[in-house]
Amino acid sequence: MQFYLNGYKPGDPTLQDAALPETADVVIIGSGPAGALLAAQLSSFPKIRTRLVERRNGPLELGQADGVACRTVETFQAFGLAEELVREGYWVNETVFWRPSPDDRNKIARTGRVQDVEDGLSEFPHLIVNQARLQQMLLDYMRKSPSRLECDYGLEFDALKVDAEGEYPVEVRLRDVNTGIMKTIRAKYVVGCDGARSKVRESIGAKLHGDFANHAWGVVDMLAVTDFPDIRLKSAIQSADEGNILLIPREGGYMVRLYVDLGEVDPNNRDAIRDITQEQVIATAQRVLHPYTLDVRHVVWFSVYQVGQRVTDRFDDVLPEHAGSRLPRVFIAGDACHTHSAKAGQGMNVSMQDTFNLGWKLISVLEGRARPELLRTYSTERHAIAQGLIDFDREWSKIMASPPRDPAHPERGGVDPAELQAYFVKSGRFTAGMATHYPPATVLTAPDTHQALATGFTIGTRFHSAPVVRLADAKPMQLGHVARADAAWRIYAFADASGTRLRGLMDFLADSSDSPVRRFTPAGADPDSVIDVRAVFQQYHRELKVDELPTMLLPPKGRFGLLDYEKAFAPDLKSGQDIFELRGIDRAQGAIVVVRPDQYVANVLPLDAHDALTAFFAAFLIDRH
Repeated sequence: MQFYLNGYKPGDPTLQDAALPETADVVIIGSGPAGALLAAQLSSFPKIRTRLVERRNGPLELGQADGVACRTVETFQAFGLAEELVREGYWVNETVFWRPSPDDRNKIARTGRVQDVEDGLSEFPHLIVNQARLQQMLLDYMRKSPSRLECDYGLEFDALKVDAEGEYPVEVRLRDVNTGIMKTIRAKYVVGCDGARSKVRESIGAKLHGDFANHAWGVVDMLAVTDFPDIRLKSAIQSADEGNILLIPREGGYMVRLYVDLGEVDPNNRDAIRDITQEQVIATAQRVLHPYTLDVRHVVWFSVYQVGQRVTDRFDDVLPEHAGSRLPRVFIAGDACHTHSAKAGQGMNVSMQDTFNLGWKLISVLEGRARPELLRTYSTERHAIAQGLIDFDREWSKIMASPPRDPAHPERGGVDPAELQAYFVKSGRFTAGMATHYPPATVLTAPDTHQALATGFTIGTRFHSAPVVRLADAKPMQLGHVARADAAWRIYAFADASGTRLRGLMDFLADSSDSPVRRFTPAGADPDSVIDVRAVFQQYHRELKVDELPTMLLPPKGRFGLLDYEKAFAPDLKSGQDIFELRGIDRAQGAIVVVRPDQYVANVLPLDAHDALTAFFAAFLIDRH
């Protein structure tokens, strides 16, 4: 056998490289969390030709991020991956707080203990799962998808050029990291998910703004023997003079991660932290934990990083002066457009929400469902969210790096342990990923004119799932779990007291020429492929009859025209969790709750607001009839 003619590549030498095509609909640069999640979404649409490019020679194996917010687990549910995450992950149930002992400030003592996630915030827990494992789940999803998408490893982004016209106006240059050979591919859209040193960001002239790093932390994943009693609880630890630690138990029952405070960064010598060794970081941790001992038996991963909060001025290639005259062709997401500390556990989570927002919009445009102007909303919506993340992280990092206040010397400043604990509780919704609130700044978020009809489904926030019973098979389930990562909108119709308005809506959606389902669904496509209609009745499920449901709730689908029996639901009265009470649905009038493909509430309307419902969708969807 002969191989390595054009350079050494690790792995099976008989495995042939797939040839890079001349064109693609979407080229994604970087297979980190943001890139992998975007590729997973696109992979379900085989007509959309997607390429995922990664400079590494293989998938990530160790280290980096590990916090998986409740909102991220909800997102993974749309891919059918939440159960796997929940099974493997460490559940962050409670957080404990340690500070210098009032009897001896050279020792630490526990001062508080709180529930990590407030009751009722999500049906899913806050998890700890290694980033490499999480990415592997998404890569496996791609491989099993209709497009059988695989990542192109060993290709590094070099440069791009956007032409004024053409079907594939973006020319992308890639360098084979093993041979140095340059390759070119043309694309309709390019998404840079290539990290904090993003070359894609540089290529579109976007600039990072904000604070440079001013504080250093060491992070160590370890297997250790210790007498510290809270080694399996998330712990915020403040010592008197040795610094602070954020302790994160890891999945599997044995491993633990320590974020160790290394103090201020010398602005005249920022590279000095590169000389800090894992032995130094461990020694600092051992001093912080006194009087408890820490015997490190094995270091799994180690890194030192500087804390800085920065965000780019825009998330696409359209300059402000061209905002109304041209459409975006190149996007950036994740660390490519916002950088921050790791301790609040937001980086990976917010990065994936970036591309969960962008993915369905690209699908909608490329599938011919929506006008390309829809893509302008990505930068508008996500830039504001990133700025909010930076503001939160700046305050959180400052508190975490502050020494504990000494009651004997209050003039020295510092943070009172009670203040740290109170801030942690106050920021719980942010760290759980639930603070995102899209204002009515785009056509995708309506004013809150009819919010009183469904007070628990706040327009602009994520759809807060609740228990229901599926009518056809009496299965107890979460209503939000019907949503898939399929780029479809969802209409949840909550019945009025008499049921007449609900039936009127169903008849309108099924039969009227003005129905948004009929107007915006392509001929020959399943009736729920663009707008998926679900109904929740007020009665106990045994009081309802499947054969008396409106035809809209029994749509024929597929090549054989089989009926879909999974569109109608009832409250889970047996468990005492009535969705109408839990989510503040007006029982007399009912409500329409319109939910975006990325699971955010877009509109709340009366059941008889037929024209307003169609007008909402007409603002961005393409009329197909």
